[in-house]
Amino acid sequence: MRTIPSSELIINGDGSIFHLHLKPEQLADVVILVGDPGRVALISEYFETKECEVANREFLTVTGTYKGKRMTVMSTGIGIGNIDICVTELDALANIDFATRQVKPEFKKLTLVRLGTSGAIQEDIEVGEVIFSRTSLGFDGLISYYAGRDSVCDLDLERAFMEHTGWYEKLPAPYFVDADKALYDLFKDSTREGITIAAPGFYAPQGRWVRLQPHDLDLNKKIESFKFGDRRITNFEMEGSALAGLASLMGHRAATICTIIAQRVAKDACTDYKPFVRRMIEMALDKLATL
Repeated sequence: MRTIPSSELIINGDGSIFHLHLKPEQLADVVILVGDPGRVALISEYFETKECEVANREFLTVTGTYKGKRMTVMSTGIGIGNIDICVTELDALANIDFATRQVKPEFKKLTLVRLGTSGAIQEDIEVGEVIFSRTSLGFDGLISYYAGRDSVCDLDLERAFMEHTGWYEKLPAPYFVDADKALYDLFKDSTREGITIAAPGFYAPQGRWVRLQPHDLDLNKKIESFKFGDRRITNFEMEGSALAGLASLMGHRAATICTIIAQRVAKDACTDYKPFVRRMIEMALDKLATL
């Protein structure tokens, strides 16, 4: 059995994992992931009990109970790279014996649900709606660094999308990964199903033009017009593809759910979106408490 070197899995002197500063016993099996550390405080307000609060850099974690269900809520910060850190270290907390640095004989499956905000790219999707990313589309290329990439991706969707958009060959190859089906079934009566793009940036990767012009000025129009059967691409965010891809490769359940706070087609945005986010949080907590 492989023993993981200390350079590959860094454990702090207090027995916590390197970036998250969590110890294995501080992690619940149900984990809510958010970008903003302030949203951790918002969600943990609903907890009846809190057993720990741990902070390091942008990673703030609270573990407690909601309606008797033990849960962890954690901030990841912004972007795909941070998701790579968070999901890998969460899996290590659950499935690596820190004393021996070896994989535990019994696998623990985590439930990882990202609650985020997003911009709609279809004109009939309104600000305030909640999108369940039944499929995540990654523009970041992260999953291609891992063995087994094709086994968790929808290769037919990839080919159709690249052909439709005339995908620029110097960009990372896009990839499509489905959310966990059980989580889709759990949330489908309270959300709108969609295909969500996770972009590796907020500006040009999402078609925004401030001072630097995007390489393909028509890419968002091509994305909006893409159809695969009766499915279409619904919204942009910045983390879901890595979450879906890594969780699928590792054997965890994962999903991304986002409140729409901007209408990219209408070029409109809502800055007072907290009531919409709170409504999403309450819905998600109630659903996850039933697992």
